[in-house]
Parts: sequence; C-alpha cells; structure tokens
Amino acid sequence: MYALYFILVAILCCMMMSPTVAKQMKEHIPFFEDFCKGIKAGDTCEKLVGYSAVYRVCFGMACFFFVFCLLTLKINTSKSCRAHIHNGFWFFKLLLLGAMCSGAFFIPDQETFLNAWRYVGAIGAFIFIGIQLLLIVEFAHKWNKNWTAGTASNKLWYASLSLVTLIMYSVAAGGLIFMAVFYTQKDDCIENKILLGVHGGLCLLISMVAISPCVQNRQPHSGLLQSGLISCYVTYLTFSALSSKPVEVVLDDHGKNVTICVPNFGQELYRDENLVIGLGTTLLIACILYSCLTSTTRSSSDALQGRYAAPELEVARCCFCFGPDGEDTEDQQNVKEGPRVIYDEKKGTVYSYSYFHFVFLLASLYVMMTVTNWFHYESASIETFFSGSWSIFWVKMASCWVCVLLYLWTLLAPLCCPSRQFSV
Repeated sequence: MYALYFILVAILCCMMMSPTVAKQMKEHIPFFEDFCKGIKAGDTCEKLVGYSAVYRVCFGMACFFFVFCLLTLKINTSKSCRAHIHNGFWFFKLLLLGAMCSGAFFIPDQETFLNAWRYVGAIGAFIFIGIQLLLIVEFAHKWNKNWTAGTASNKLWYASLSLVTLIMYSVAAGGLIFMAVFYTQKDDCIENKILLGVHGGLCLLISMVAISPCVQNRQPHSGLLQSGLISCYVTYLTFSALSSKPVEVVLDDHGKNVTICVPNFGQELYRDENLVIGLGTTLLIACILYSCLTSTTRSSSDALQGRYAAPELEVARCCFCFGPDGEDTEDQQNVKEGPRVIYDEKKGTVYSYSYFHFVFLLASLYVMMTVTNWFHYESASIETFFSGSWSIFWVKMASCWVCVLLYLWTLLAPLCCPSRQFSV
C-alpha cells in the first residue's frame, strides 16, 4: 500500500512536468479555466504545473513518510499499538497524504521555501543513491563469500565461480567496446573517449587490487567475482550516462546539421515521443520502487549497519539472497487452516518499520530531483527529460566513481586500519 501511494504521487509529478498533459486537459476538460480560477491556481492552472508544483507535492509526500518514520521508531513487535498504525488505516493515510501534498501549496514565502527545499532534496537524493551503491558493493561480497563457502564440499562451485566471473568480464569488456564503436568517432567525441578510457582503467584497477597479495592476506574472500560485478555496474552506468548526455550537433561539408557521438539507430528511438515518455517514466518509477523495497529488507539493513554472517556459517546455494531450505520451520508450523497466514512477526518485526519509511522519504526526494532534471529545473519538462541533460549525465558519472571508491575502500580498509576488524 505504501508503494501504491508512492507510485500515485510519482505519476502525478510526471504529469505536472508535462506541458502536453496540461494542454490536453485545457482542450478536453469542460470549464477547465473556470475550475482553475476557482481554486486560485491561475487562468490555466499554471501554479499546478512545472518544477515548483513538483517540489511542493514531493514535500508533502516526504513529510508523510517522515511522520511515519518518527511514529514507528523502535517498534519490536507487530502487536504494539504503533505497529497497527503502520499496518492499517489505509484510507485515512491516503487522506493524510493528500492533505499534506495539497497543504504544501499554501506555504507562505514560496520563493524562500523552494530555494531551501531544493538543497534538502539534493542532499536526500544523493543519500538515496549512496545507499543503493553501498548495497551493490555488499551484494558483490555476499555473492562471492557464499559461493566460495561451497568449494570446501563440492569442487563444482569453483566452476560456477569461474563461469560467472568470465561472463561478467565479457559483458563489461563487450559493453566498453560497444560504446567505443557507437559513441565515439575518429576525429570527434574527445570527452567520450576520455571517459571510456578512464572507466576501462578503473575496471582494470579494481581487478588488480582485488587479487593483489596484500589484499588477499587480509581478505582471503576477495576475488574477481566481486570486481567483475562492479565492472559490469560501472559499464552500465557509463552507458546510461552517455545515453543521457545532450546530443552534439555540428555542420557537415554540405552545411547540414549532423548529430555526432550517438548511434545512428538511437535517433530512431525518439521518433514516437509519447512511447518514449510513457516507457521511460514507467521504467524510472519501477527502478526507484525496486530500490526502495530491496533496501528495506532485513539483510540490507544489517549490511548497512556492518553486520554480516560469519563465513563458516554460510551455506552455498544458487539463490543465496533467500534463506536456506528449512529455515523458519517453527513459523511454518503455525499456519492456520484455510488462508495460509504465517505469524512471522510474533517475536520481532521482519524489517525495521522506521528505516522502511526513511528510505521512502529519501526516494521521494530522489523522484523530485530526477523528474525536475536535478539542477536544470527551470527549463525542465518530462518531454525533454529522456532526450538528455548535463545534470543527469554528471549525477550518473559521479555515481559510477563513488561506487568504485566504495568497493576499493572495502578492499583497502583492512590495510589502512590494521588494528580494526573488518568483515565483508
């Protein structure tokens, strides 16, 4: 239900950022102008569209999750009164969310509010990105540790590790070659060539560090599987950033405008504007929602707090993200006849309610900054969002570099601080 509320507000934000939607509403809704004047939103509801409207709506959604973050602090069982507030009263919560989003339009001194809220949104959005990058690095270490644990009893796990590692490095290398062919040209695209060279060098660097003797001495579980996964992620972010880069147009020998540094087939994808906007918006919301839900699981919460299972307790399995077979057998025995309801929170909550709302709070700020084109908000619209932006390009580039730095820190931290105990 919280995810549904989040989706509804995110879609509303995308609609507010679309001049096309505002134009269609004006043309097809009777008495539209009278309605706008009645609610004092301007002659054509201009106060309900654009980046400032999105900032206000996301402020209301952020306040909604912040209130529930405070209400659910230190809830240890689903039987408490505050847990019932978290798990029920959905209609009243929807009314509260609507009231908070609407109330943000009546905040006095809007200019000061928007200027201050812009910086709060940027900080929260970067924290949200940081959490996802931390979890990517944690996932890489968890995967390698789990499959390495199986090699003691079954040597086939060595083959599995080798095969997956080979596939990942092949994908990373293939991706870099693909971008070198289609996103660079012989005499142009110097920036793209530099970025591809730097990112290829970073992938090689983390691979060399991961298998270096000094790192292996302190962290015997470090290997090429983790660096291969991080290399794939770096390649993906590089491709995503280059795809988000504004197109470069130059004059050819005949005086015609020619787009350079992008694949020729990529220009065909933007012909059906409505299809691109609809598909892009759906993927954007789906990715953000997936990030929210995966980062609020118990294992992710433990990882962010530095709590990991001991290597000797690992049980190697293909689906290592889930518990081993036979886990929670006591809960399975408490299944009532009829509907299969498992009392999985009788001893403690399955996830942290407060942390759950905190992540959705950060996601609200991330949606706000992403939909409004980050720092180029004044000319932002959902129609131009998918055609490229320098703000989005540099945010993705920065995410790529931070991910590499985080992974390198997990490798080098035991060497820099030998007296401390590190476990990944």
